[in-house]
Amino acid sequence: MAVSLLFAGCSSSPTDDETVNWSAQRLYGEAKDAMANRDWQKAIKYLEKLEARFPYGRFAQQAQLEVGYCYWKDQERASAVAAADRFIKLYPNHPNVDYAWYLKGLINFNELQGTLSWLTTPDMSDRDPKASREAFLAFKEVVTRFPDSQYAADSAERMRFLVNALASNEVHVARYYMKRSAYLAAANRAQYAIQHYPQAPAVEEAMVILKQAYDALGMKELSDSAMRVLQVNFPNSRYLTKGGVKKDIPWWRIWDPDW
Repeated sequence: MAVSLLFAGCSSSPTDDETVNWSAQRLYGEAKDAMANRDWQKAIKYLEKLEARFPYGRFAQQAQLEVGYCYWKDQERASAVAAADRFIKLYPNHPNVDYAWYLKGLINFNELQGTLSWLTTPDMSDRDPKASREAFLAFKEVVTRFPDSQYAADSAERMRFLVNALASNEVHVARYYMKRSAYLAAANRAQYAIQHYPQAPAVEEAMVILKQAYDALGMKELSDSAMRVLQVNFPNSRYLTKGGVKKDIPWWRIWDPDW
């Protein structure tokens, strides 16, 4: 009697995976339906099963590309970046590799709000806008390698935004050091912004900080040089007076748009 009960229990146990006999086409179709319904976790499950079971099928490469998008939408940034990087490495000449680079840029661009948390957090000395730099490099890859890509124009626009954001970040850190009398560190950060983001609007503030840092360090020749560059490149700067740079500018005023 016990034996027959055992067999009865085994025969009635359900299959753990309903997709076990699904074709690649059905897995992909179900994944697309899940994406349309914004059920990102279900889409990821189907796409990963498709990759594992049919690695050489016609849907496999597309699944590898789209799983990165699903991870991104599901707020799994690290997995999304890893998926994009894996596609780029495996299929560097794929017709859609421009999208993989673009997606990688978007994933990191999405982290920009956290990168710019200095807007509410004053201490920037231990922060590194790594995601913004990685986004910039990914968008740059799209623009330079795939100038005819449908993603090139948007990538270029995001690059311009990122340049301004990164420059502003450097200048903010420089101001932080100035407030704490770390003049050499302030000069280094201001100089970095000037050298790496010369077209960014924040360079004007960087030049002011650079001059004031050199003044504080007693480096008159360098201070005079910074002043000349400021006058040539920003002759109508609101920081300039007839005698030079305005004295005792409150630090919050430098970044106050209404000042």
